[in-house]
Parts: sequence; structure tokens; C-alpha cells
Amino acid sequence: MLLDAIRSPKDLQGMKPQELEELAAELRQRILQTVSHNGGHLASNLGVVELTIALHRSFDFSRDQLIFDVGHQCYAHKLLTGRGEQFDTLRQYNGLTGFPKRDESPYDAFSTGHASTAISAAVGLCRARDAQGQDHHVVAVVGDGALTGGMCFEALNDAGSNELRLIVVLNDNGMSISRNVGAVSGYLTRMRAGKGWFDAKRVVSGALKRIPVAGDVLYRAFHRVKDSIRNIFVQDRLFDSLGFHYLGPVDGSDIRGLEHLFAKAKQLDEPVLIHVVTRKGSGYTQAEDHPSRLHGTPPFDVDTGKPLSKSAASMSAAAGDELLALAKEDRRVVAVTAAMTAGTGLLNFAYEMPDRLFDVGIAEEHAVTMAAGLAAGGMRPFVAIYDTFLQRGFDQVLHDVCLQHLPVCFLMDRAGLSEDGPTHHGIYGVSYLSQLPGIQVLCASSRAELRAMMRYALTQDGPVAIRYHKADCSGLPDHLQPPVYRPVWQCLRQGGDLAILGTGPILYEALRAAELLEEQDLHCAVYNASCVTPLDEETLCSLGAPMVTVEEGALRGGLGSLISLACQQKNIPGPVLPLGLAGTCMTQGSRECQLKAQGLDAASIARQILAWRSKQ
Repeated sequence: MLLDAIRSPKDLQGMKPQELEELAAELRQRILQTVSHNGGHLASNLGVVELTIALHRSFDFSRDQLIFDVGHQCYAHKLLTGRGEQFDTLRQYNGLTGFPKRDESPYDAFSTGHASTAISAAVGLCRARDAQGQDHHVVAVVGDGALTGGMCFEALNDAGSNELRLIVVLNDNGMSISRNVGAVSGYLTRMRAGKGWFDAKRVVSGALKRIPVAGDVLYRAFHRVKDSIRNIFVQDRLFDSLGFHYLGPVDGSDIRGLEHLFAKAKQLDEPVLIHVVTRKGSGYTQAEDHPSRLHGTPPFDVDTGKPLSKSAASMSAAAGDELLALAKEDRRVVAVTAAMTAGTGLLNFAYEMPDRLFDVGIAEEHAVTMAAGLAAGGMRPFVAIYDTFLQRGFDQVLHDVCLQHLPVCFLMDRAGLSEDGPTHHGIYGVSYLSQLPGIQVLCASSRAELRAMMRYALTQDGPVAIRYHKADCSGLPDHLQPPVYRPVWQCLRQGGDLAILGTGPILYEALRAAELLEEQDLHCAVYNASCVTPLDEETLCSLGAPMVTVEEGALRGGLGSLISLACQQKNIPGPVLPLGLAGTCMTQGSRECQLKAQGLDAASIARQILAWRSKQ
């Protein structure tokens, strides 16, 4: 196989067109094989195989610098840059990350994982290059979905107005995770009328090459004037006004055409934007037909594209279903999301109530402030954003929601450890939100509790944040999951020797740890400390036994820290053992592996408590 012989991008040089086509097929097969086994980002990676080959043939990224926005499309890049033998470890604990990472390879110029950051980083790299008198190229590969984020335009404006020598490759597949929204998407759709340009160019090129004797001469002449012909089909105004030299659109499966534009861009001493049109999921019918479902996927059957195992009931789906029910009961209820309609469980809401769902694109800051405006106008917005992405709207949560005490409910999905690793761990939500005035921070451990919390939030006159993991703490018996939520810590298990206070799905580990400790004649109560801000101080003060806190989040500013501060203020004994994340959980892999490594699985919790007791 050709791929087995690739040790670095230098091995791509000198390959013939037929060999490049074979290599592209092998790359797709390897990506498909690995992701079907490990899970990961599939459709986006399949769409950029030829683009990645062309980039590495056109540039020397051992010297030039390449940045992928988000990084959902970096798998072929990993395979071509010396990581083929490790590729089977993709997204596994202590294996290859699913995103670009600087300390993983010298070919990863910048670590990414959140959208709309690549052009800003590239501008910084350009200025560092220029300040040091260097002359290498800086290339940012940005999806059209990322252009719904304001950072992209801040960076484009900066680069264009200062005439930085920067190459931006716009990977336009019409989607982010779901179908793109907004005026920019509409603009690119019109630019993609370039499909008429692709078709015309392909027909003319093919016809000229078939002409005997003069065909090659005419073909080369056509390529010299084709940019002028292209202007009949494509007329850019947006990027030109931002100071960028626009090239394209070019077919993302045409390696030769891509290399031609890259060669031209390298000659220009100004900002260049190359518009590449790709197809998400290209080469795998299931992903082409279902690009959203197979954007990020668990292990699946290659023949059907369906997950290998039946997934547990999703907390995201529970949130979406409950929000739809609330909207049917209360006309003030609206949903807001940032390009994550599917990921946050809002597909049914979008189908049944499209006029009450506002997908603002990858623009979390705008989503939060827009929701504040909705609330100020008398509506009751529920903002569904992953815990890790709401970090981007921190100032807006403070300035536009909390300081005005507006009734906005934040549905913070994927709170806790993520299989995708450090860029996606939702472990700081309690730490940063608990500092803000007037916001209630709740942590749901089960679908039933999540639904009850959402109904509770609708009764409140100020902001509420509800954090929940993808995992459902389904080990809780039904009688411990009341249909009406009250901000009171619930005792899930009786015990007089020790009180374990947990929040979110980690409660399941705490309950199992208590069972293990029972075997060691240590009788532990377990409390669901579901309301983190404000704390249930009445229950806190009533606990007679020593306290252990357990949380799937950062220790600093987390549940244990907040309880310790409250105990100091009340002059009562604080937690004897705070268990959580020290903020150094910088890896990926299954939640089970990460919990064990961080000492937060049931056996580790029990072992640490026994070690504490032995010192008493």
C-alpha cells in the first residue's frame, strides 16, 4: 500500500496523478477503519483528503506553518506527517489526540479544538515571522462554518488592513456540524455558483486535451486565461473588501487545480484567500448522506453507518424533549444555540417549532447577549451550549445577564470529562460561574433531575445554569429522583461515619464507593449536592459526620472549595478530603479510563477514603 510507505510529507513529492488518487482512497479507508473502531470525527475528515495531500505537496510544513481551525479535519494530516503507525490509538487514553496538538508533532503549528480561532493564531504567527526576519508561509485552513464566528472577521480585518502575507484556505462544504446558517452562508452559496464554473472548466479542459496535436497547447492557454473567464461566474466582494486577494472557487477533489492555486498564492506578497469547495463525508456514502450524524460518531458498523452498540439514553435528548414540552405549555419559552442544534438535542424542537429556535452559528458571545435581549423583552430563553464553549461567553454572562438579573437559563451540555480531551473537557463551569452575582448553578445527575431542574428554572426571576454530562446517572432508583426540583441536597444513602457530597453523574461512583466502604465497616452517607450556587447551607450545617466532596470538575473554585469557604465562615469543620480534578487532566479517552486515572472511579474514591481513615 502507498500509505504504508509515507513517513513524512516529503514522500508525496514525485508521485504521479494515479498514485495520488490511490493514496487518497487509502487515506479514506484508513480513516474509516479507525473511526469505525475508536469513534471520532468522520465526515469532516473524509471531505478534505485531497486538499490535505495538495497542501503537503505544495508547502514544506517542516518550515512553513499550517493551522487547522477546530481540527475536525486533521486526520489525513496526521497520517501524512509520520503518525501512521500510531493512528490506531486515535482518541484512546494516552494515544493520538483527535485534534492538532503542538507537543504531538512539529507539523502541528498550533493546538486547536474550538472554532474560529485559526486565522487569529495565523496572524500572530505571521507577525512573529516578520518580526524575526523570516520568510516562510503561514496557512490557515478554515471551514465555512467557522466564518459564522466573529473572531474570524476580526482576524480577517486585521490581516487585510495590515497587508500581512497570509494564506487562508476556506474549506467550504456548506456545513459546520449541522447545516450552516446566516448571511455569510448564503453569500458562500452564491459564490459556490462556482459549481457552474467547476463544470465549465472540467468540460472545456477535457475537450481541449482530446484535440490531436494542438490539445496540450490550447489546454495551457486556457489555464492562463481561466481566471478572467472565472470572473463571469464568480464575483467576490466580501473578501476583496477585507483586503484579501480572492482565488477560487476550486474543486476540493482536484489535486492538480489546488496545487495550481497554492503555487499562485505563494507568489503573492499580500493576504490571500483560496475558496475550496469540498463535500463532507466524501467517498463514504453513509457519511455523504448523513454528514451531521457522522460528523462526530461513536464506533459504528461500516456497512450501515449505525453505532455498534445501543447508546444509553442521552441527557441532551432529555433536555431537548423537555424544552419542547415547556415551549408547548408557555409561549415565552424559546431555544438558543450556537451551531449545535443536533448536539444539544434540539432537532425535534427545530422541526416542531422552527420559529422559536434561534441558531446563531458559531457565535457563543452573541448567543448569550441575544438571549439577554430576549429575556429583557419578556421571553424566557434557554441557551443550549456545551460547558466548554460557554467559556467563550463568560463576559456576556456576567455583563449582560447576571448584572441585569435576567431570567436566562443556560443548558450546559457535556459538563465533565470528554472523550475528545482537554479542549472539550467541561470541568471549569462551576469554578467560573460560581463567582458571578445572582446566578444559580445546578448540576443534574439524571434525566429526571434535569427535566425537573428545567421546570424549576422557568419559575425563577434570575439566571440559572444547569450543568449535565452526556452520561446519565441511571443507577439512582426512581424514588430518589423526584419530579419536582427543590434546591436542597438530597440524601441518597444513610450512614453515620462519613458524609460523601457529590454532584452530577459522579454520584454513581460515590454510591458504589460507599458500598465498597461498607465492606470495610465504614458507613457512609451519600448526598446529591445538586445546587452548588447557592449551597444548601441548612443541610451543610446539619451534617455531623466528617465530609468528603467528590466532583468531576476543577477543584479550585469547585464544590469542595465552595463548601470549605462556607464552613470557614460558619466556623464548622470543612471537608476532610476534597476529590476532583487538579486542572491538569490533559488527555483524551473513555470517561472510565480518565476517571480511574484521576482517582475518581468508585474503587479509587474508596481507597483514598480508607487511606485518610488510616491516618486518623
